[in-house]
Amino acid sequence: MSRSGALPRALTAALFTLLAIAACSRGAAEPDEQYVIAGGGTTGVYYNYGHHLAAAMSERLELSVLVAETNGSVDNIERVVSGAAVLGFTQGDTAVDAVIGRAPFAEPLPLEAVARVYDDFVHVVVPADSSITELQDLRGHRVSLGASGSGTEIIAQRLLYAAGVETDELDNAALGIDGSIDAFRQGELDAFFWVGGLPTPGMSSLGASKAIRLVPVDQYVDPVNAAHGGVYRHAVVPKGMYGIPDSVSAMAVPNYLVTSADVPEDLVNDAVRVLFEERSSITRHVEAAGLLDRRRAIFTEPVRLHDGALRYYRENKL
Repeated sequence: MSRSGALPRALTAALFTLLAIAACSRGAAEPDEQYVIAGGGTTGVYYNYGHHLAAAMSERLELSVLVAETNGSVDNIERVVSGAAVLGFTQGDTAVDAVIGRAPFAEPLPLEAVARVYDDFVHVVVPADSSITELQDLRGHRVSLGASGSGTEIIAQRLLYAAGVETDELDNAALGIDGSIDAFRQGELDAFFWVGGLPTPGMSSLGASKAIRLVPVDQYVDPVNAAHGGVYRHAVVPKGMYGIPDSVSAMAVPNYLVTSADVPEDLVNDAVRVLFEERSSITRHVEAAGLLDRRRAIFTEPVRLHDGALRYYRENKL
């Protein structure tokens, strides 16, 4: 169904039937039965958010829920629609690509939304003393555009195209957030792209140990929007974030928590209830979780809200 191939729908449905039985019987689930939330790199917001959501679901729903380290949005969507994960985080632009069947997906996928959770910001990271001040300056440099198949890679490619830069003009290391930060610290990269929430834990650690700067990309928001469905917006990374001395004009994209159309309604309803009821406790560990808002969470079009999520919002006067 997608670039890496998804399980047949019948097999996926059978898997989620078993999950539904476990969810409805609560304590009757087998001890070794596990539910997976597809996260991202271990120093990114997706993974951290998923880790604490998994812990809350495990406690509140008496289930075994774990977060998986992944390559990000595309990988997460493929895991969700194949049945390898019951929930996953993804950037909104990648979710739109999935439901309409646009590259990197070969055909429309049965992806549905649980909630719009927070917005990601595009980071183009360089050393503070770098001569790189705009995207065109990346030509000929050692750059990571993000892990292969990640949402970061997709957005990086779209920005570079808008800037008139071909990807083969760069020496692309194709690393995820963890690998990019490690390579950057060791002087093996001149720049890297990252698309994540503010603040991203790994970026905070990097900024505390090395003077960095962010390259502005706001001039490309409108052309990228015109070509890719209007899900992006103009944004600002505030002064002081990661130790940067001045605010930086940037581009933001919404993030969704998603699931498969095959996941049972009650299971999704339980998941979204825990997501909101445990927002305050999760926010103590994941600052971006504090941005979750029931009034905005429903705005995921053209990605349809799952019936279990819709029931939650209607029951809570939305």
